[in-house]
Order: sequence, then C-alpha cells, then structure tokens
Amino acid sequence: MKKILSLALAAAFVATASVAVIAQKAPAFKPFAVYVEYNSKENHFAPSGWMGDYGDLKLNLASTESPRSGNYCIKTTYSAKMTQGAGWAGIYWQQPANNWGEKKGGYDLTGATKLTFWARGAVGGEKIAEFKMGGITGEFPDSDSAAIGPVELKKEWQKYTIDLKGKDLSHIIGGFCWAASKDDNPNGFIFYLDDIIYE
Repeated sequence: MKKILSLALAAAFVATASVAVIAQKAPAFKPFAVYVEYNSKENHFAPSGWMGDYGDLKLNLASTESPRSGNYCIKTTYSAKMTQGAGWAGIYWQQPANNWGEKKGGYDLTGATKLTFWARGAVGGEKIAEFKMGGITGEFPDSDSAAIGPVELKKEWQKYTIDLKGKDLSHIIGGFCWAASKDDNPNGFIFYLDDIIYE
C-alpha cells in the first residue's frame, strides 16, 4: 500500500513539474534596432550594401529634416541617372559591413515577430519597389527573408511592418534593405527613414 501511495505521489509530482515547465514562457524578445538615432549604440548593421545604380545615391544618416523621433533621421536621395546602367538602386544594411554572405557574422534574432520602420517621401508619391530583411546568399547566407512592396510613400511619416512570424531568424546578416527603380521614379526622389526596429 505504501509503495502504491509513493508511486502515485511521484507521478503527481512529475505531472505538476511538467505543467510548470510548460507554463514558463520563453523570454520576451527585446527590441533590436537597425537605426534609431545617428551614432546610437543601439544601432546594428551598416548601410554598406549599395546596389544597382549606386552612383545615383546619396545617403545622410544624420538628417535633421523633420525626424520622426529624436534629433536625426536617414535621408536618401536617388537621382535615377542610371550611372551604372542598371535602371534601379538600393541599399542593404549588413553585418559586418559589406558582407554578401562570404563572411561569418550576423545576428540571431530568434523571437522577433516583426520588423517595423517609419518612412516618408519629400513630396509624396515616391515608389519603393521593396522593403526587405534577409535574402543574402553565399557561403554564410541569411537564414530567411521577408519583404513588403511595392510601397508608395506619403509626405507624412507612416509606420510600416514586415511580418516575421514563422521565419527562421537564427542568422541574419542583411538586417534591412530597400530597392527602387527608374521606371517607377523617372525623376528620382528623396525619402526618409527612421526608427527601424526588430520587435
């Protein structure tokens, strides 16, 4: 009888312990910034992956032209002059800088469910073909990718979200990216970004 009682108590203890383990939630993902403010220690990834007609681009990481928050935002000017003959241009934020998958690096962003950012055009109507994270290939590629687009910007700041639910974020070297074409923007454009954050 004592043996049966001991076994019953042991089984109850194991069951209770299992429930306790299940009830424990994984640690909440802490916001992980690509850009929040010029020269901030919270920033990760470098805007080093200039693509297509890279000669058509000018990038100012410390623009004071009506930032969404703080003192600075990112200002990008695209001339659409087809300096390299590509007809499009874009920039990847990479880790480490200039990493196209041939170097080890990147971050494990497991637990993030979305990448949010704010954007606006200088006049409104600017067309971005794609906003993206991940997607870099090579020997040490991104573990996954996600994107939204095309997006037509407004003159006022708008918040955009890239859904990351179900994505493998264990190795991300391409933290953020955008691309736009001359066909969509024959006269080029100026647009602004701020508060690019994994959440």
